[in-house]
Amino acid sequence: MNPLLSLLQPYPFERLRQLFATVTPNPALRPISLGLGEPKHPTPAFIQQAMIEAIGRSPSGLSTYPATAGENALRAAFAGWLKRRYGIDADPATQMLPVNGSREALFSLTQAVVNPSTAHTTSQQKPYVVCPNPFYQIYEGAALLAGAQPYYVACDPARNFAPDWGSVPTDVWAQTQLLIVCSPGNPTGAVMSLGEWENLFDLSDRHGFVIASDECYSEIYFSDEGQGGAPLGGMEAAAKLGRLDFKNLISLTSLSKRSNVPGMRSGFVAGDAALIKRFLLYRTYHGCAMSPVVQAASTAAWGDEQHVIENRALYRCKFAQVTPLLAEVLEVALPDAGFYLWAKVKGNDTDFARDLYALYNVAVLPGSYLARDTRGYNPGSGRIRMALVAESTECLEAAQRITLFVKSRT
Repeated sequence: MNPLLSLLQPYPFERLRQLFATVTPNPALRPISLGLGEPKHPTPAFIQQAMIEAIGRSPSGLSTYPATAGENALRAAFAGWLKRRYGIDADPATQMLPVNGSREALFSLTQAVVNPSTAHTTSQQKPYVVCPNPFYQIYEGAALLAGAQPYYVACDPARNFAPDWGSVPTDVWAQTQLLIVCSPGNPTGAVMSLGEWENLFDLSDRHGFVIASDECYSEIYFSDEGQGGAPLGGMEAAAKLGRLDFKNLISLTSLSKRSNVPGMRSGFVAGDAALIKRFLLYRTYHGCAMSPVVQAASTAAWGDEQHVIENRALYRCKFAQVTPLLAEVLEVALPDAGFYLWAKVKGNDTDFARDLYALYNVAVLPGSYLARDTRGYNPGSGRIRMALVAESTECLEAAQRITLFVKSRT
């Protein structure tokens, strides 16, 4: 077996399962989970219908092998959405590819980008993959299995949870092959500014690393203007800065949160044509071509915005009800975007999650499970992540229980 597998840590939800294993939750209360970031809003009927119709269509239903690069209509849908959403003119033939969700793409892109044989000649230091801390655990696993070393950059609460990129030493940047950014962030909801992008592009130009921009939460935001408005995307930032070739940049996005179809495993990557060309070569061997049926449903989803507006309105309603209630007892505020609340709690975050589950049958995710101890501390410690993915009444009931729980502890 690959010895690098031994470096992988348990996934946060496995750690949560172990935390709750010896706990009997209050049987008088129905269970409510805010732990898993799995969209619960109904899948739009027109997407389901597009998939049903595609199943019986010949030869583009289930009777043919799909092309790894995807059908022309699908890539045209990607390009149309990028134009409408970000004002970007990208070539559907050379600058974008379908992927089976952002998780698959993040993992496989890391394997394609990292060259572990280029370890520092004197220290045998592995190349770095730089990522935020806290983070989506695929970043870490992908880096480790590619033969790289993760370098964790703490998100700073004093700067709206922006990663402190300035804390990264020059010698680390010099050995970095891939930088993974997440904007809007998971779990913090922070959105990167144009100034941050300009700084990272400058570092990429100097040191030659690739930037992978995870943007799967980009369509859930809380106002249409000003702070909290439509988040800036990586390719949008590049275009604003005159980087129209999107050099060393790959943006990744998904339908899972935007369109409530996590089971479809559908998204796309776009950016630097030279990187896309090599990534396509990798993917032809990787065996990850998207089903024609999923392509048809995805084409329909990317072409429609009304269902996205309606979905966003549901989240806005939930956050408007839940956030002020929780803010009475916890240090928590409306994020820039995304569907998580990232709250500071008194005391140990794992104790908080365990006791809340036992007494009030509400599951939340300890923040320390989403981060790593680096340079003397864990930036997720003392925080919890709450995913407001269920319908409004359930999220509101969970918030009411959490309020009672916190008040009982003071």
